[in-house]
Amino acid sequence: MNIKELTENIRPVRTELYKIAQQRLDNLTKPPGSLGRLEEFARRLVAIYNTEMPEIPKKVVFTFAGDHGVAEEGVSAFPQEVTAQMVFNFINGGAGINVLARHAGADVVVIDIGVNYDFKDLKGLVIKKVVYGTKNIALGPAMKHDEAVRCIEVGRLLAKEYAEKGYRLFATGEMGIANTTPSSAIAAVITGKSVSDVTGKGTGIDEITLNNKIKVITKAISVNRPDPRDGLDVLAKIGGAEIGGIAGLCLGAAEKGIPVVIDGFISTAGALIAYSLNPDVADYLFAAHNSVEKGHQAMLAHMKLRPILNLDLRLGEGTGAALAMNIIDAGLKIYREMATFSEAGISDKNT
Repeated sequence: MNIKELTENIRPVRTELYKIAQQRLDNLTKPPGSLGRLEEFARRLVAIYNTEMPEIPKKVVFTFAGDHGVAEEGVSAFPQEVTAQMVFNFINGGAGINVLARHAGADVVVIDIGVNYDFKDLKGLVIKKVVYGTKNIALGPAMKHDEAVRCIEVGRLLAKEYAEKGYRLFATGEMGIANTTPSSAIAAVITGKSVSDVTGKGTGIDEITLNNKIKVITKAISVNRPDPRDGLDVLAKIGGAEIGGIAGLCLGAAEKGIPVVIDGFISTAGALIAYSLNPDVADYLFAAHNSVEKGHQAMLAHMKLRPILNLDLRLGEGTGAALAMNIIDAGLKIYREMATFSEAGISDKNT
């Protein structure tokens, strides 16, 4: 895959469509702007889909799973084998993302892109394994350059495949023990914030472990010296397979003109990699929520994205994105289904 060619295929949305959408919104039976951000979501969807009356027939959450060698540095409250165990839980429909995706009317696609476990042909699991877990970033690069490219390609091809299947709203999710560590490293490098300013407690570590985590991330950045101007270099040196898959999905969706609801901290790290490769990708991204992870808001601010929800979430998996899908869908339904003043026979304020 040619990364340069992929990023060059992404174009900003047509801003004139915002105005067209606003004209309809202002003619609906309500005071102008009275539905707040629901109107914003509708305007954005009209521009993203490049049509005056878009529809969302099918929705899907992509949950990418991958392991991280940096787990051996004691940065997480859980052992690495939990990644594979949670994949089985996803497939069996028992995880938080399964519940909330059902609530949102969305399908869940679980992808093994880098789990340190051989699932063989597990029914319901999409196996696109690039690595059996990344290397320990405190000692050297997470992946080879070509492995990082392959991770992005996995995400891009999934976007293409599901666009062709008629899905019109994507969401990102992930699973990977210790993956807040590379995400914090990515946040620090690309946003320019200090490591301590973007590193939180992940799955619930104590203060001693948090201080160790900050030291490990600082060492990883020092050892690998990622180029903040090169998202692919950052991904290969201090990232993760599932983060690369999410980056590729964001890029592929933008290429196809499909919006992506990005979940929490790790998903946003993937979106940030995509953004660093082509900032126009932000036109196609909805930030689901602002998690309790310290670095999440810094990444969203860097991409000029405003979160939809603020519910103190920190689970990942795509749970926050599934919740936000409901609200985005509501904005579009208001736009499509609410009567105009003339249709309802109601006098507007200018009559």
